[in-house]
Amino acid sequence: MAPIEIPAQHRADVLTLWDYHNMKHEVRPVDAAIGLGSHDIGVAVRVVELYKAGAFPLVVFTGANAPTTIERFPRGEAVHYREYALAHDVPDEAIMIETEATNTAENFDFTRKVLQDKGIEFRSAVLVSRPYQERRAYATCRKMWPELDIICTSHRPPIDEYVAEIGDADFVISMMVGDTQRMTLFAKYGYAIPQDVPQGVQTAYERLITAGYTSRLI
Repeated sequence: MAPIEIPAQHRADVLTLWDYHNMKHEVRPVDAAIGLGSHDIGVAVRVVELYKAGAFPLVVFTGANAPTTIERFPRGEAVHYREYALAHDVPDEAIMIETEATNTAENFDFTRKVLQDKGIEFRSAVLVSRPYQERRAYATCRKMWPELDIICTSHRPPIDEYVAEIGDADFVISMMVGDTQRMTLFAKYGYAIPQDVPQGVQTAYERLITAGYTSRLI
């Protein structure tokens, strides 16, 4: 059985990364939401919550599948998110899906193309991601779609509750380490704007790699 508690010896480093990736943006009314595909149904949970609060009239769920999502969402990430939203009273006409993207850059590139093909334009959006993807989502969107006014948010219960929801502490920590690497690496490759990485964050990241949380490293 997978561990569902963060190992005590790594807890401080995990919390450092968890906090770093939280952009702490205040949600305000925008033209649309972009729900980024992942293994985390919390993306759809947060979208539904904000839609019902009147934060936006339209949502685009984007995502195909990845090795980390195929078992959870066999019909595709965006498809399962849409099904969740429909089951929780978001009307069908308020939902669009993009089902081909396999990485964050494609999420934005393909979403923009879907909107252009339908003659839809919006100027502002809330990016809804898994909790430790907020900063990478922000950095990627600012590079790939610089004219879009964005804020970032996620379904973010206390970390122990989040790990229990996912059901595997090692998986969550490894994903968090992988997202931290991708944030810097994708900026280097030109898919994201650079983000400042404080020394404490870098040290926590390196210690978690040394501890063996490497399964999601590129």
